[in-house]
Amino acid sequence: MSRSIERRLIADDAPTLSASLHPVLDQLYRNRGLRSMSELDTSLKALAPAHSLRGIDAAVELLVEALHANQRVLIVGDFDADGATATTLAVLGLRAMGFAQVDFLVPNRFEFGYGLTPEIVAVAAEQAPDLLITVDNGISSIDGVAAARAAGMQVLVTDHHLPAEQLPEASAIVNPNQLGCEFPSKHLAGVGVMFYVLAALRSRLRADDYFARSARPEPNVAQWLDLVALGTVADVVALDQNNRILVDQGLRRIRAGQCRPGISALLRAGRRDPRRCVASDLGFAAGPRLNAAGRLTDMRTGIECLLNDDAKQCARLADQLDALNRERRDIEADMQREALASMQGVLDGIDELPFGVCLFEENWHQGVVGIVASRVRERVHRPVIAFARESTEQLKGSARSIPGLHIRDALDAVAVSNPGLLLKFGGHAMAAGLSLRDVDLPRFARAFDDQLRRLLTSSDLDDVLRTDGELQGQQLNLELARELRAGGPWGQAFPEPLFDGEFEVLTRRIVGERHLKLTLRSGAITIDAIAFNITDEDWPAKACKIRAAYRLDVNDYQSRESAQLIIEWLEVLI
Repeated sequence: MSRSIERRLIADDAPTLSASLHPVLDQLYRNRGLRSMSELDTSLKALAPAHSLRGIDAAVELLVEALHANQRVLIVGDFDADGATATTLAVLGLRAMGFAQVDFLVPNRFEFGYGLTPEIVAVAAEQAPDLLITVDNGISSIDGVAAARAAGMQVLVTDHHLPAEQLPEASAIVNPNQLGCEFPSKHLAGVGVMFYVLAALRSRLRADDYFARSARPEPNVAQWLDLVALGTVADVVALDQNNRILVDQGLRRIRAGQCRPGISALLRAGRRDPRRCVASDLGFAAGPRLNAAGRLTDMRTGIECLLNDDAKQCARLADQLDALNRERRDIEADMQREALASMQGVLDGIDELPFGVCLFEENWHQGVVGIVASRVRERVHRPVIAFARESTEQLKGSARSIPGLHIRDALDAVAVSNPGLLLKFGGHAMAAGLSLRDVDLPRFARAFDDQLRRLLTSSDLDDVLRTDGELQGQQLNLELARELRAGGPWGQAFPEPLFDGEFEVLTRRIVGERHLKLTLRSGAITIDAIAFNITDEDWPAKACKIRAAYRLDVNDYQSRESAQLIIEWLEVLI
């Protein structure tokens, strides 16, 4: 499908932030809506206060009671990277504060489904916990919480997903998105919510003089910000200032060698240097390898990798996760080919594409449908839901949205107007999950498309690549590349700088079988570039010009740094 480029424009009332900033970096920040240097403060003192989280006091009381009564605590997490880091954080944090009986339960998405289900509670009951803590799930687990309470467990729900009108009858709930919560950052990941709970608990225990009386060292909760950074980036939540603080502080610890051995091992498995780690390394190297366990088996291997203190054991576990990730990529590639083949008429411009695309193949793996939905969305630039079989009569779908459409709210509207159609659903603005009966898929596809046509216009579906404008030839240098690399953390809702321009192609060759290595010229400047997953089979034989959207990055090869363009999109200019 065709793609156009649109440049971000700075508002007329947006003054320069600071003369001390590199002019390009100053423009980038203003392009992203920043209006004062205070919004660039990533020190811990700038974090939003924990006391503004609704339910935090009740959660702390529950935990203090459990600590003094030596209760058995069981953590139930989600099966993605956010859930794994949140589970690890909860186990490490509670143990460091003196909890003697803390364990975790790893849900298998294929056996028990999402969240705290009654089936998970039945498994948890075998360990006879006094207190059950959900991390990165639980806000929609009404039946599961009820089952736990009936079994004699108290339940603390820590979550960040959007709640429905009815909340579970938990002993305490901490979720920045619950009604009446005044916490200013609504984009905390599940691991971020758990971090705040531990910070509030530590403050309460300090005020009670607990650490001095028990002769127990008072833990510094900041030591676990590496886990918070990984889970936050991997869950693709919006990097508002509060999340940028959490991620930046975690990255500083990773680069300083003060992180969990498992995180270093995951980065190295992804061929990233922890000493130079940036947010994209967490998102594209560590996160996918951690997620692979939850997608194909269960998350125990990932959590064990993060919990382990032995570097050699972590390296072994990271290798296992890397192998799972390669398997996941192979499965995904096959599913993606099938999905695109089923849409070939649309891609060739023969058929008209619906506003909302629903895809299903009988043999698809339910752990990988979310990635397939993301890949197809990138091709067709509209909301996509990919389904896999969940049981003999039910399908499980994973939805991915586009900017401007809150996918969870759209599913809610479908559910309201079609009672009984959706068996369950939940999620965020950009991603959601749902279950329905297989016979209802055609009906759901029509209802979903009808709802999107009420919420979107045709122009909303235009594939527009937004850039920060053009860099002049002399700006394509190592100094600016370093400034951009250090100017983040960049991520969701605070996008990494992307530029566009025209270049003369001096040389080109294929590397790694499917990547295009280029030497480009802009004015008097020559610079190397690489375009991943792009070949030159249909290019003119002679040197030519291209128009490209690119990132300016630092290439570290054999301990020598140079500026390099990472090309996100290009077209050959004939």
